[in-house]
Amino acid sequence: MGKTVLVIVEHKHGKLRQVALESLTVAGQIAGDGGRVISGVIGDDVAQVASELSNYPHNGGYVVADERLGTYNPDLYAAAVNALVEQVKPDVVVFGHTAIGRDIAPIIAADLEAGQVSDIVGLVTDDDGSISFIRPIYAGKAFERRQFLTGPWIVTVRPNNFPAITRGETEQIEFTPLAFTPPASERFVVRETVQASDGKRDLTEASVVVSGGRGVKSADGFRPLEELANVLDGAVGASRAACDAGYCDYSLQIGQTGKVVTPDVYIACGISGAIQHLAGMSQSKLIIAINKDEEAPIFGIADYGVVGDLFEIVPKLTEELKRRKIG
Repeated sequence: MGKTVLVIVEHKHGKLRQVALESLTVAGQIAGDGGRVISGVIGDDVAQVASELSNYPHNGGYVVADERLGTYNPDLYAAAVNALVEQVKPDVVVFGHTAIGRDIAPIIAADLEAGQVSDIVGLVTDDDGSISFIRPIYAGKAFERRQFLTGPWIVTVRPNNFPAITRGETEQIEFTPLAFTPPASERFVVRETVQASDGKRDLTEASVVVSGGRGVKSADGFRPLEELANVLDGAVGASRAACDAGYCDYSLQIGQTGKVVTPDVYIACGISGAIQHLAGMSQSKLIIAINKDEEAPIFGIADYGVVGDLFEIVPKLTEELKRRKIG
């Protein structure tokens, strides 16, 4: 028997986030034959998001729109998600494993007295129809399989580990508005939101990430990495050592206490490969390491390693890629 799966759709600057489309793929796999996938969009002015989402195949959607939901506030978002849950009555609620998803999913799990499996990178359906969720543990050194014994289920999906759902050729999905009732009291009040990033590609959704460590030596040392990332249509990241040294903003930090990325290609420049950093990028599909120290731990997990000065290698790599693009 199929399941009803509610996907809480993340969006940014009026556009769907890639993880939202990946979550719809996961939801379809969980729902199975005869199941339903319902999307929920929360925010202020979300008409454009709903319009874009309506082109992707699923069974329906709801919109909770209110000017107070324009900026993330856990109390207000929890009220909106619970309104969606009350309307849809899902067997499973799926979030992206993002800053918002990691924060709000446990709140909803507690409200519903439900179990939660976070940061899934795969799922397996057994012959008896039971579903196991695969997630990394021990900083990505091992994986575990988890199953729910009772419902409802709360699941968060790690970005870049599932294919994004493709646009459908059927009629567009219609979205039904739901009234928003704020909680009687709020523990949090958002006074101001400061945009830390410069509006470039989101690290967690980039297919190519070029990262710098202490070996970049200065803030200016990130410029060759930025040029390489631009040529590859990728994003720039950093190790904690580079952030602590003041070479870049902490919004670029990748690792156990930073962001977790799983791009198609990860290029580590001047990064030694401390275990805390590996926890944030070791599941990348292809890892290329550039480091002067041939004994650097990063070479232990790299698919390709280049021993040499990043300030000589990265510009040459960038120029070669530019030449091939032009040619």
